[in-house]
Amino acid sequence: MTLRLFDTETRAMRDFVPLAPGHASVYLCGATVQGDPHIGHVRSGVAFDVLRRWLLAHDYDVAFVRNVTDIEDKILNKAAEAGRPWWEWAATFERSFTWAYQQLGVLPPSVEPRATGHITQMVEMMQRLIDNGHAYAAGGDVYFDVRSYPRYGSLSGHKLDDVHQGESAGECKRDPRDFTLWKAEKPGEPSWPTPWGRGRPGWHLECSAMAEFYLGAAFDIHCGGLDLVFPHHENEIAQAKCSGDDFAQYWLHNGWVTMGGEKMSKSLGNVLSVPNVLKKVRPQELRYYLGSAHYRSMLEYSDTALDEGAAAFRRIESFVMRTQERAGEVPVGRWTEAFARALDDDLAVPAALAEVHGKVREGNIALDGGDLEGAREIASQVRAMLGILGVDPLDEHWTQETADASAATDALDVLVRAELERRQSARAEKNWAVADEVRDRLIRAGIEVTDTPNGPEWSLKAGQ
Repeated sequence: MTLRLFDTETRAMRDFVPLAPGHASVYLCGATVQGDPHIGHVRSGVAFDVLRRWLLAHDYDVAFVRNVTDIEDKILNKAAEAGRPWWEWAATFERSFTWAYQQLGVLPPSVEPRATGHITQMVEMMQRLIDNGHAYAAGGDVYFDVRSYPRYGSLSGHKLDDVHQGESAGECKRDPRDFTLWKAEKPGEPSWPTPWGRGRPGWHLECSAMAEFYLGAAFDIHCGGLDLVFPHHENEIAQAKCSGDDFAQYWLHNGWVTMGGEKMSKSLGNVLSVPNVLKKVRPQELRYYLGSAHYRSMLEYSDTALDEGAAAFRRIESFVMRTQERAGEVPVGRWTEAFARALDDDLAVPAALAEVHGKVREGNIALDGGDLEGAREIASQVRAMLGILGVDPLDEHWTQETADASAATDALDVLVRAELERRQSARAEKNWAVADEVRDRLIRAGIEVTDTPNGPEWSLKAGQ
């Protein structure tokens, strides 16, 4: 495997060389479970699921950690506004995220730790930071002393004079640029005991402590959204390094999903929740769309772009399904060299998909020309490539989804084929009026008909 990845910290492409041969350790910043997930939230899950699948395909033993932030200001505020316990609020939307990941075929992580389950590890890390002279307790809070770490800003490129943590200055901070590790107890808020008083963790501390606990003092790859580079990931590095950890060797960041050029967020009011989008397209079509752009690029959302992505997936799916119907079972084969070169080049999915679509065109020509074995071989290659991208239409995850609808589809097939036979008879008799009437009725019903050398074939239009 000659995988090269763009490392945010060095701002360069680097060969992926794991700390332990044959083993890859990956930490992905997961959800802050404050509400239902929108498609911007789950893009990172899809993007780095491709990374994980590509590593697994090369026989790596992958330890993949994706955390849940279940204690944070926004969670507490929204729960209070709704008059519900904070823990119930967090658990409710944690389930929503789990459902969304499952719908999109994202592999479950090796472990999915919650922040509230790792207070002990956070306290231990804070103690090390204080002992090492990089943190201080004041007024029940604990702060990280940013000036004590000369390399602060190495990930984001921020200069210390320009740093703003996005949090209140805090009465007891020595410097407004310092960030909070531990927040002193407030009335009505959850709290845990520490040597410096009761309170709750700061957001940045949570991930450093959990990454260390599950992956060790040094691990291979840390992933997350571009919006996390500063301050979250910058602060993670500072905490980990100053507590004695070597931490992540590579930093990968995915671009945002945007609307009108602006990052999709609840504050902008332009949220598209996963459940709502799945009313427009199938889960595999949404996954295809979210994963079709390069993970580092911005993905500008529009209904048209979503529809085009869904249609592109259906063209691939149609070839695989037609081949299986005509040539028999299509096993998972081996991806092409061009596909491998694309993914080895910083997970260049657009180039990989170009190879997939090229193979589909070849396969359709073979299929329509009666070369069933040739079409079957190409379909096997296509299945292998789609499996890495998480959208193999014959994968059990997607076939299970459609199993309940199979009886209805079979019944519809009988009715549509009867109409097509009527149309064929009318055309043979040159009764064009009846032939057109049948065609128009099928179109109004959302059924597309394609005339092939082997007779007419039908499919449902998008959204039917």
